[in-house]
Amino acid sequence: MIATLATVFFDPLFWVVVLLVALQYRRMAAVRREFFGLPGAGGVWRDTLAATGYGLLGGFLGSFLMVLIGLSLTGSGLIYLWPVAILLMLINARFLCFAYAGGVLSLSNLLFGFPEVHIAQVLALVAILHLVESALILASGHLGAVPVYFKSPAGRVIGGFTLQRFWPIPIVALAVVGPAAVQQGVAMPDWWPLLKPGVNGDAKDLVYTLIPVVAGLGYGDLAVSRSPGEKSRLSALFLGAYSLCLLLLAVLSQYVRGLAFLAALFSPLGHEMVIYTGKKMEFLRRPLFVPPPRGVGVLDVVPDSPAWRAGIRSGDVVLFLNQHQVNSRPELEMVLANVWGPVEVQFLRGPEQVFHREVVFRAPGRPFGFVPVPDGSEEVVMDLSTAGPLGRWWQDFWRRIRR
Repeated sequence: MIATLATVFFDPLFWVVVLLVALQYRRMAAVRREFFGLPGAGGVWRDTLAATGYGLLGGFLGSFLMVLIGLSLTGSGLIYLWPVAILLMLINARFLCFAYAGGVLSLSNLLFGFPEVHIAQVLALVAILHLVESALILASGHLGAVPVYFKSPAGRVIGGFTLQRFWPIPIVALAVVGPAAVQQGVAMPDWWPLLKPGVNGDAKDLVYTLIPVVAGLGYGDLAVSRSPGEKSRLSALFLGAYSLCLLLLAVLSQYVRGLAFLAALFSPLGHEMVIYTGKKMEFLRRPLFVPPPRGVGVLDVVPDSPAWRAGIRSGDVVLFLNQHQVNSRPELEMVLANVWGPVEVQFLRGPEQVFHREVVFRAPGRPFGFVPVPDGSEEVVMDLSTAGPLGRWWQDFWRRIRR
């Protein structure tokens, strides 16, 4: 399996996916720079290299699981997944996910007999990819969080972070070669495979081979009432539980037709439940990044900036700059416009609000390096809508009808 994974480094498609991942991190850096005037932390290529490393580990995990349960791509009908996923993306960008396409294809097969897909294989693939994604979110979902201002469901401007990560995933998959005609190979246990192959014949009499497959995974979320680390861990827990339930249903669906319907419905609806529950839990709690009773709250800090070297971090409260008290964003901007050279900053650190006083050097013309929490006067907020062209058309159409 490791030897097969190594061959992806000679596959041009793998490097195309790596390039696409790099372009996504470049876009995120541009958003960070344009929205707050902050440079991308760490550099685009360092983020891409880290994502590739995590993707290789995730690919090994996914490959192990696929071989363990005997998930074969032969005769599964996976060729239909991408076209359906792209069509669904026209409704909403978040539907560019195999959880929705796999559910639609499986239901269509059960109800109409078309297209010819192996339901258990398709849904098991969806489950394993999401299980790998949950592991990657747990390990690195919080990295590179981008500070944003946006409107809450109540219409209030609040601060938070968008969590966006992308990983190139090389995976080793099984393919059926044909009936056993040679004695060489690896003898599998009697219980293997858990998933019946999508070809005729007894699975125990078939010969399988390993083939490399290149894919990409992405993660998007919001952290409002939790830190990015806490939010990513919670998202990983929900997504992992969803993946294990879907995998169990996929295996059992081979034996009970009713469970095949349940698995096909659970694939998209369970994914929607994960997203809805995560957002609901996030907005039910009090937002973390709101104006404090005194001073200016800190949403994010630029690494290696004067504010960073002073020890200021997200969630702290800045009280004084060179003995000038600051209690609002306009006051902060006015003071910073005239503060250069050695700067004494007084601030409260962490949830315990421990008082600190530090002196750092600020070069003329250079930013001090932190983003304040919104105070409600911000005119520019991030649009969190993910509706696609068809989704926007339907929203406009429904709005005209209601009028």
